[in-house]
Amino acid sequence: MPVDMIDEKLDFALAGLLGWVNVWDGVRLIWVDGATKEFRRKVTDWQPSSDPAASLEVQAKAIEVDEGGYFTNLLRIRGVLESPSLLNAYRAIALASPRESAEAAYMTLSSQDLHPLREDI
Repeated sequence: MPVDMIDEKLDFALAGLLGWVNVWDGVRLIWVDGATKEFRRKVTDWQPSSDPAASLEVQAKAIEVDEGGYFTNLLRIRGVLESPSLLNAYRAIALASPRESAEAAYMTLSSQDLHPLREDI
């Protein structure tokens, strides 16, 4: 059950789920925190769907929000949810690509009611 988005669209969706917005700083597009306007990353330097370090960043947030949900989603993407032996689960997690980790994070974070930009909360 993969996420049906190209890498760039998935990356932008994940940034939104983290509460980031992209702005033009006069030179380039950057990600800033939607609430504090604090700089986060250059848009071109943050691709969790292909970069292992950026993927780990969204993976950590998803685990913080819903650890069980994240790992269930990752196992579903890796196709081992049907045979969830401990060894298969460890293998699936260890061998997950940045794209698969990013997809699992997207599935987990998008299912939560985070509302990072709502001011009335």
